[in-house]
Amino acid sequence: MDSSWQDHLPRCSLTPMIKTFLHVRYRVADLEKTIHFYETVIGLEMTRRSKSPRGSELVFFKAPGSDVQIEICKFDESGPIQVGPDLTHLAFQVDDIEAFAKHAESHGYPLSDGPTKTSKGSVIAFIDAPEGYEVELIQK
Repeated sequence: MDSSWQDHLPRCSLTPMIKTFLHVRYRVADLEKTIHFYETVIGLEMTRRSKSPRGSELVFFKAPGSDVQIEICKFDESGPIQVGPDLTHLAFQVDDIEAFAKHAESHGYPLSDGPTKTSKGSVIAFIDAPEGYEVELIQK
């Protein structure tokens, strides 16, 4: 009888070591343009701006109704930003995807894909942030 790969892993205690999910980080080259995008186009709240001990410029945002933060980092010493296609994205729920699309386009950010109706009845669309990171919009 074959055993699964899980049978070879040490057993974990029932007490989780991780307490909560705090933030996700995206590195950017143009910090001010990115701040403008997340505040003005997406509507996030900047919660903190600081410089790390190594010199990274850090800006934290949060969405309404969420405690998870998005950390935007500018650290030129790490080299050029290379965001691969369909590598990662942030997803936000919106009430009216058409109204959001008009708002975003008025700021120079047209939808890059959609709106598309899903098999479950939601409508999704995508918009590209200044560095090429995708942002998904979901209307339930």
